[in-house]
Amino acid sequence: MTSTETRRPSPNRYLAGNFAPVDVEHTEFDLSVTGTIPDYLDGRYLRNGPNPIEADPATYQWFLGSGMVHGLRLSGGKAQWYRNRWVRSADVSQALGEEPIGPTNGPGMEFGANTNVIGHAGRTLAIVEAGARCYELTDELDTIGSIDFGCGLAGGYTAHPKLDPASGELHAVSYNPFRGNRVRYTVTGVDGAIRRSVEIPMTSNPMMHDFSLTENYVVIYDLPVVFDLRTAGGPSALMKAATRMTNIGLPKRAVGVATRMMRHMPMDKMGLPYSWDPNHQARLGVLRREADPSTIQWFDIDPCFVYHPMNAYERQTESGTEIVLDVARHDHAFKGVAEPIQSEPTLDRFTVNLGTGAVTQTRLDDRGQEFPRVDERLIGRPHRYGYTVGFSGSDPAGDQPEAVVKHDLHRQSTSVRGFGPDREPSEFVFVPASPDAAEDDGVAMGFVYNKLTDTSDLVLLDAQTLDTVAEIALPGRVPNGFHGNWIPAD
Repeated sequence: MTSTETRRPSPNRYLAGNFAPVDVEHTEFDLSVTGTIPDYLDGRYLRNGPNPIEADPATYQWFLGSGMVHGLRLSGGKAQWYRNRWVRSADVSQALGEEPIGPTNGPGMEFGANTNVIGHAGRTLAIVEAGARCYELTDELDTIGSIDFGCGLAGGYTAHPKLDPASGELHAVSYNPFRGNRVRYTVTGVDGAIRRSVEIPMTSNPMMHDFSLTENYVVIYDLPVVFDLRTAGGPSALMKAATRMTNIGLPKRAVGVATRMMRHMPMDKMGLPYSWDPNHQARLGVLRREADPSTIQWFDIDPCFVYHPMNAYERQTESGTEIVLDVARHDHAFKGVAEPIQSEPTLDRFTVNLGTGAVTQTRLDDRGQEFPRVDERLIGRPHRYGYTVGFSGSDPAGDQPEAVVKHDLHRQSTSVRGFGPDREPSEFVFVPASPDAAEDDGVAMGFVYNKLTDTSDLVLLDAQTLDTVAEIALPGRVPNGFHGNWIPAD
């Protein structure tokens, strides 16, 4: 879709405005730059998000669209290229009239890798949660095929792995609705192969979008959003049977029932299979990285939901070790209807004392905000600064992104960078000026959409001042999406 194409209004908000998909795969070189791209930026900025090829306005939800990765190659102070490519899952290849690439999950079971894109062990990986396949991409974003991390990983991966800055290992907590009441904790080495894989038993079948990592612990969020096929809109008898089988620990039978149903009603024709369970005790699980899963400690908290933590770290007190968790906290989600955003998220802190069992909750900032990020060199370590996207309005499901918010958690202060009434920012990622640069010495980068021109720019901000360093004009629009990362050339 070009910037001059007229889009017909859609009754579904996730198919309108900048949520609407684009239908052109661009390849552009030597892009126009306003300002100066710092010489230390040598790599690719990549961002993944939903981009359905076809969608039913009656049932489409933002989380369900086929994945499309947008990327720019920056080097030598220039924007060398911009590309956007659909991730070629089996369903995408079929819709585009192409031959499938590599193994598939079977008819109706091929969910779009639409949530995040990372670099690890020399690979570029498009990833998503809930049992779907990860896909490897070339440096130019063409699909190579699905991967299993070299050891037959089954049951999918997470959308939010965490890279330990000391070891270079990739940690992940993954769930699959059809594996029953359990989640899997894996550690992938610098060689790209999983060296540790353990299953953590749960009391139900939760949606676990993200987790937290500290130097010595992994923290999981067992919260009241649970798998419930009855909300997805398919044949009620099959939905009810599959949900019951997964929740009582019969995942193999559930897979059979769900596969029968989804062959006739693929995921992109269904709603989201989650619901808010008021009887589910919200709790935090803390497990030593190398310990047996039976040693996990559980800590009850008030009902809430967390899609995205900002960061976590440990600190020592007289009463024992404390785990500090900074998160974007939602009061609830999927409550009554299958809608993922129902309350305005705020930046909160949970402090868990492993010695006393006490958990305290503190409101760090009460403005509506999401997509928290920190300096990735400090994952699992104490951080001072964090970056979020601030939203306007009083309707959480309809709020518009309007600003980048920088949090100074030492001074308990914020700096806000707006882009004007006609420009909407997405998630911003921090990139340091050098490997040993100070925590906010570098740039924060992300896509900003211009409603007047119906195009997007990659905007680079000075991370210390939030002043514009450079803007790179793109040939089209980058729809509202999810997550991305800076992947250095080396």
